Amino acid sequence: MIETASWSRRILALLIDWFASIGVVMLFLGPAGWLDNPAAGTYTLGVFVAQSTFLVALAGGSFGQLATQLRVIRHDGTPRPLDLLRALVRQVLVALVIPPLVFRPDGRGLHDMAVGSAVVRLQDLRGPAR
Repeated sequence: MIETASWSRRILALLIDWFASIGVVMLFLGPAGWLDNPAAGTYTLGVFVAQSTFLVALAGGSFGQLATQLRVIRHDGTPRPLDLLRALVRQVLVALVIPPLVFRPDGRGLHDMAVGSAVVRLQDLRGPAR
């Protein structure tokens, strides 16, 4: 099995995802509306879960993961990305915060173990440079 990605890279990807989600919500509400609307945080979380679910299922990683060259793969080694339902369950568990913080020594959190996934670096999927 390929080694999982570092926590620093995963956190960077999460920050990119979160700020991109804030940006999308700001596009709809405007900066003042985003600051004044008590539901803006909920909208941001919804955008985060939606974009990361669809991109994990379609491209193998959320916007932030793609930008930081991380990929969500099936732990069993199957080359296909996660299906939409597994991606949704994974992202909802990420949004709950606690599951990613409870993890095994191999770096897979509860959210990854629940759906049979792992987060790895893209360069590790490609193998050694030739």
